Amino acid sequence: MVFSSNPLSLSVPDTTFDAWLRDSGYLEILDQHSSSSATAAPATTSTITSTSTTATATGLFISFFSHILTLLSLFTLNPFSKLTTDDFSGQTPSWTRSFFADCGSYSFPSGSEQARLRVNENVKRYARNYASLFILFFACTLYQMPLALIGLISSLALWDVFKFCSGRWGWDRYPVLRQVMVRTAQCVTAVVLICLNVQMAFFCAVGISYTVMVLHAAFRKLTPAKQSARSR
Repeated sequence: MVFSSNPLSLSVPDTTFDAWLRDSGYLEILDQHSSSSATAAPATTSTITSTSTTATATGLFISFFSHILTLLSLFTLNPFSKLTTDDFSGQTPSWTRSFFADCGSYSFPSGSEQARLRVNENVKRYARNYASLFILFFACTLYQMPLALIGLISSLALWDVFKFCSGRWGWDRYPVLRQVMVRTAQCVTAVVLICLNVQMAFFCAVGISYTVMVLHAAFRKLTPAKQSARSR
């Protein structure tokens, strides 16, 4: 039986459809479309090459190598490219229902494009969660490095003493003296921070939190915006 062509039917290329989904804000549908396209290709390949053990091993090696490249491409992305100050002004998404969710909310990105899409969108959605994790990692690092904690507290105490002295003796009336005291306090603060390895604690916290943020954002599936807002 032959069906006649329907003039009302439209055939839209995948690239055009993906562009429309991205511009319209249906990022979760675009994420699912990318995952389904990636899983359909290996299924067809495995059917064709099922009779050849060598070809199967080669396909596994290529798949493993592509996964490694996808992981390496995560650290070449700029996760803060679409981040704005408004992303920190809203409420913090729920840690259990929205941020962590269940095991079904995670999947390996099919490629660098899907990884970039997930990272850019998830960093915007969970910006306050990632900021809280950085504070937690920094506090844990200071707990493991008592000298760095002492250096940080000493620096804060130094500037409190400077503020107290400036208000007590009216250094605002003497701009030159105030400028000299500010520069002196900055030099003393820099020496304290460097000698007590405060910068090392900060860099460790930044490195750990950045790695966790990128990996979580890349593996976390995109959910509808309304669903994320409802779970807050």
